[in-house]
Amino acid sequence: MGIYEELQARGLIAQVTDEEEIRELINNGKATFYIGFDPTADSLHVGHFMALCLMKRLQEAGNKPIALIGGGTAMIGDPSGRTDMRQMMTEETIQHNCDCFKKQMSRFIDLSEGKALMVNNADWLKDLNYIEVLREVGAHFSVNRMLTAECYKQRMEKGLSFLEFNYMIMQSYDFYALFQKYGCNLQFGGDDQWSNMLGGTELIRRKLGKNASAMTITLLLNSEGKKMGKTQKGAVWLDPEKTTPFEFYQYWRNVADADVLKCIRMLTFLPLEEIDKMDSWEGAQLNTAKEILAFELTKMVHGEEEAKKALAAAKALFSQGAAVDMPCVELTAADLTDGKIDILTMLVKAGLVPSKSEARRAVTQGGVSADGEKLTDIYTEFTGDRLGGEGIVLKKGKKNFKKIVMK
Repeated sequence: MGIYEELQARGLIAQVTDEEEIRELINNGKATFYIGFDPTADSLHVGHFMALCLMKRLQEAGNKPIALIGGGTAMIGDPSGRTDMRQMMTEETIQHNCDCFKKQMSRFIDLSEGKALMVNNADWLKDLNYIEVLREVGAHFSVNRMLTAECYKQRMEKGLSFLEFNYMIMQSYDFYALFQKYGCNLQFGGDDQWSNMLGGTELIRRKLGKNASAMTITLLLNSEGKKMGKTQKGAVWLDPEKTTPFEFYQYWRNVADADVLKCIRMLTFLPLEEIDKMDSWEGAQLNTAKEILAFELTKMVHGEEEAKKALAAAKALFSQGAAVDMPCVELTAADLTDGKIDILTMLVKAGLVPSKSEARRAVTQGGVSADGEKLTDIYTEFTGDRLGGEGIVLKKGKKNFKKIVMK
């Protein structure tokens, strides 16, 4: 099985410009490919995770990755998936974020000489002459066609700024510049970047008369169609100072039953044969699968030692409850509303608080956690699936534990 076939089997491929051409490139280690990362924060997050894993897979198959840090495009802001305009950042902030990215990326890809490149598009975008861009680049883009792009649709409703409108041209120019400077013949990106990526292949064809390829990878969505990588506290970061290894572990340990095998297939480097055997797992076995997922990903991001610590801490959370003979509260389908139960109701049913007003106070003051993750949103809900199997450990304060399970 070639790397292309493996990516297919893992469910990672969304759209391709020319399947046979891309298959030939990456299966034979002939691809010099790039993925762009806009430094809008001082840490990468779970949303970048799949792209980093893809770079690692392709590099191990003999292909050469280019990690493109968007120091230039970050000064404009990508409108994809946004209903509002991104906040403008200073050059100093952007450079600081770029430095943070490089440190984190080195955990995934070998950045040694000849193995990979890390470049910043500010190196060529900042020096562009506006009239030259209009004549040499803008002439190859149709405004009518650009306005049909998915990345602009949401922003069109509230008003798309001319600044953001230029983002597609800048990203297309990146591919054009990388093709000329480094022989980059393939671009990867999230499925929401497809229009921008096609703009790059078209610009290369029109300006240079050469072919370049593009492939989008499947967005990491949960079974409800929402992007994964968020908790009540916000994004799940790869920086241990922003999301601790334990919190990172717990995020993956707590994914829904319906999502765990998909995440193992798409994100871990476990052999497909081993994962295929898990397809028939159900009930308590899915909790084992969640532990495998959480451990493998924490090991990849934070190292094996931190992964072992997180695993031990998670088990201690359960064993601590057992040590004090923690009682178990069984819920039935009658306790759920549309298959869910909110945190305030659950605290009352667990007997951890006498009333919903007391529950609301405990949550807003940061005194409630579920499986080690602090909850601060009074509208947090849990599905029946989440409470199945071993259930969850609900904690109020430092010493009050209850295990909540579905009957």
